[in-house]
Amino acid sequence: MNRCWKLGDNVATDELLPFQYMTLTKPSELGLHILENVRPGLAAKLSPGDILICGTNFGCGSSREHAPLALKGAGIGAVVAKSYARIFFRNCVNIGLPAVVCPSASEEIEEGESATLNLTAGKIETHSGKKFTFEPFPPFLMEYLLNGGLINTLNQSRNI
Repeated sequence: MNRCWKLGDNVATDELLPFQYMTLTKPSELGLHILENVRPGLAAKLSPGDILICGTNFGCGSSREHAPLALKGAGIGAVVAKSYARIFFRNCVNIGLPAVVCPSASEEIEEGESATLNLTAGKIETHSGKKFTFEPFPPFLMEYLLNGGLINTLNQSRNI
């Protein structure tokens, strides 16, 4: 079970990772600064595998890959939202960060609850017994997620 952290609607990539850190390149360094202007101190409280529970249009704004890389570098195991900005969603999949669309989970899961995601089955279950379903990823996207992203998948297929 992984702890859930809740965010609202329209969280922009510039809020996820403030612009002054765009020169950093290592996900672990980026992760030290996630949501620093919106939720100061959050990065230090995260544990590997924690889950972000978000509202609508998560990841709007800049299309830079830094924001999802920062989430992954901070140890976020998955993001669950009502909806995503299109490019942000695709960037998450491309780097191997599960981004799940599940409006009912976004509304009903509270911050501090623990939950488990089963990406293959399309299920979320909280420690208190709440259960949610979502559309599982198609097999080719599951392959990206399991391999740690698109580049890793391509490198494996080329034996690089």
